[in-house]
Amino acid sequence: MHDEPNKLLESYGLPSRLTGYRPRFNITPSEIQWTILMNHDAILEARGLRWGLIPSWASDPAIGARMINARADTLLEKPAFRDAFKRSRCLVMADGYYEWATTGKAKTPYRFCLRSREPFVFAGLWDRWEGSDSRIESCTIITTDASPAAAHLHHRMPVILGFDESLEWMQADASQSDLLNLLRPYPKDDLDMFEVSRTDNNPKNDTVECIQPVDVNSETHPKTTEPDQWDLAL
Repeated sequence: MHDEPNKLLESYGLPSRLTGYRPRFNITPSEIQWTILMNHDAILEARGLRWGLIPSWASDPAIGARMINARADTLLEKPAFRDAFKRSRCLVMADGYYEWATTGKAKTPYRFCLRSREPFVFAGLWDRWEGSDSRIESCTIITTDASPAAAHLHHRMPVILGFDESLEWMQADASQSDLLNLLRPYPKDDLDMFEVSRTDNNPKNDTVECIQPVDVNSETHPKTTEPDQWDLAL
């Protein structure tokens, strides 16, 4: 999320400024994701959460490293996600996400974003974990089957919600079936995809170069064959 989502925040009736915000071009697990959640007063609030869900009942917060994504089709089977699905859903704000194509030892990143380049929200879950001397609020991003526009790269994708769907996702009294029906492939045709710099492969790189399209016709561009494996990495 490299542009502060002022209009997006305003659409939810929230202040248009995020305290502590800084542009990010390469957010990785365990780092902060800006989210919209329902606080204890049943009021929407924007808050930064650690990426990688740590259930409130976990004995070790290291479990969050395995909880960066939650499959929509198994939400009700896994205790960590089932509890959060019932009581602590959230919206994760972004203006793009990456997938990697693996060919041999080479990994080539691709960026997905809206054609308008405006920010949007993923369906997410969050929880609060408290240890003897610390408290961690964390989140996960829900994934579903890929849409036709994304399926040629990977068989799954994050759940992108439109504004009306996102409001329904945040309704405390929404039925389980209605909520699950929201977790479907992105239905619109305004999702762009393009190759970006391999600087994305190093999590230490967090500059504007990460999101810029590469010239695949350039003589200096590394030549690749058809990928033999696709890795999901949000």
